Amino acid sequence: MRWTQILIPSLRNVPKDAEAASHQLALRAGLVRQLASGVYSYLPLGFRVLLKIIGIIREEMNRAGACEVLMPALHPAELWKKSGRYETLGEDKIVFKNRAGHEFVLGPTHEEVITDLVGTNIKSFRDLPLNLYQIQNKFRDEARPRFGVIRTKEFIMKDAYSFDRDEAGLDVNYRKMSEAYHRIFSRCGLQFQVVSADTGMMGGKMSQEFMVICPYGEDRVASSGSGYLASQDIAERGDPGLKTPVPQSLAPEKFDTPNLRTIEEITHKYKVPAHQMIKTLIFMADDKPVAALVTGENEVNEGKLRKLIGAKTIRQAEAHEIRDATGAPVGFAGPIGLKIPVYADWDVIGIADGVTGANEEDKHFRNVTYGRDFTPTATGDIRFVKDGDRAPDGSGTLKLTTSMEIGHIFKLGTRYSESVGAHFLDEKGERKPVIMGCYGIGVNRILASAIEQNHDAKGIKWPAAIAPFAVEIITVNQAEEKVAQAAGKIYAELTAAGIEVLYDDRNERAGVKFNDADLIGIPKQIVIGERNLAQGKVEVKDRSTGAVQQVDLHSVVSSFS
Repeated sequence: MRWTQILIPSLRNVPKDAEAASHQLALRAGLVRQLASGVYSYLPLGFRVLLKIIGIIREEMNRAGACEVLMPALHPAELWKKSGRYETLGEDKIVFKNRAGHEFVLGPTHEEVITDLVGTNIKSFRDLPLNLYQIQNKFRDEARPRFGVIRTKEFIMKDAYSFDRDEAGLDVNYRKMSEAYHRIFSRCGLQFQVVSADTGMMGGKMSQEFMVICPYGEDRVASSGSGYLASQDIAERGDPGLKTPVPQSLAPEKFDTPNLRTIEEITHKYKVPAHQMIKTLIFMADDKPVAALVTGENEVNEGKLRKLIGAKTIRQAEAHEIRDATGAPVGFAGPIGLKIPVYADWDVIGIADGVTGANEEDKHFRNVTYGRDFTPTATGDIRFVKDGDRAPDGSGTLKLTTSMEIGHIFKLGTRYSESVGAHFLDEKGERKPVIMGCYGIGVNRILASAIEQNHDAKGIKWPAAIAPFAVEIITVNQAEEKVAQAAGKIYAELTAAGIEVLYDDRNERAGVKFNDADLIGIPKQIVIGERNLAQGKVEVKDRSTGAVQQVDLHSVVSSFS
């Protein structure tokens, strides 16, 4: 491809509001352009990278025994209501009605659709196992699209689904998909780690995330010196062994806190340390109110709370539910006198002379002591871990690293086969639900991750397997006939040899061409100038290492072949 025939609108300056390196360089190198918030067009270079990534994914999925399908992006809302996820997804789903008044969901994921498809087309255990995958655009109305293509409203996803007759079969498919993911991300030139993760809205029994360390990722991974790795969503900490404090002589005292609803407001006005604040949050666990207690500087981990309670579902209570449970508006809940189950984090056990809400508008309690003034229903680890927390295996302390999810695999079990309907007849003729697994990859995020992990001050340094082109030819003086002739000959021969080449045939200054070449990051650069040509040579530069060598003109093509 000649530069004069391709759209590469490179930018000299860093665009405003582009924080992440991948966002800055994707814009500057002319890979993408934003159409609307969280909505991007992929220009020729960016699209070529996506196609390379998709090609690797497709090869490894096929190698693992999965078969490719293509499902609709339009989903009847009834299907999502059938699975129970219509409400769970909340405002993230994009919903509309057609001219007939029928409601549709613009596909954010495809568990419901694939389960319905398989459920209507399999009958017997002889139809199993089965593994189907697709590569398709997904749609989620993200409240805060950010960091370029890392979090968008429209994105490309590879989602695969395995269907087995039993758990042993699921284990086999799960392992195959995990191995395929290792190969995919390695071939894409990424450094990654696999961590235990929360199943989230997907449901199921267990999941693992494939994460890349990234300063602009939206996830955090907890690790210890022992090799413990887990997403912050499920990371546990060791029991700190706190003892119930000795009751103080001062009894709880109610005091006025007009219009002070937040921990920050209380701590600022009354100089109360955050760790002495008992934050009381109301949740609906299986549609029944419960209270969760953490210290003021911490946040409740809903997954851990759900596990401690033994609930199937959990969500934050709405304002009217909080008032019904506490008798007060949002911001004034406290454990003293509550008539609902109360669950306290371990850190709360050690609090004496603390401050908490009084379950009365504009009122709080001071001098509150755990075990004297309130006793929770149960205690446990229900907050998100922090740097310095004890590792759950006692090996030391935890460290949190900002990371980005690029892949996620799940053991779904019968979560969707039972609710949506996918059954088979076993060897005895008994009707049983299919055992499912789910395996997702964020294609756009692989592109972003590759840039995050492979760039310098000059621009991108693409891993060879996913680079938009393998070689770039740069002429120092395109107007010089001998230079243009040599460049054209090398371009034609490399192309004939099946090597993907970008030929910068612009009548631009050499400095502009060199800067653009380093910016777009094609792995090999062939520089052709009059001085080297006079000696029968060209200059070959490795973008990744910066190494430069002189190559005989007649040996250029063979050196790349």
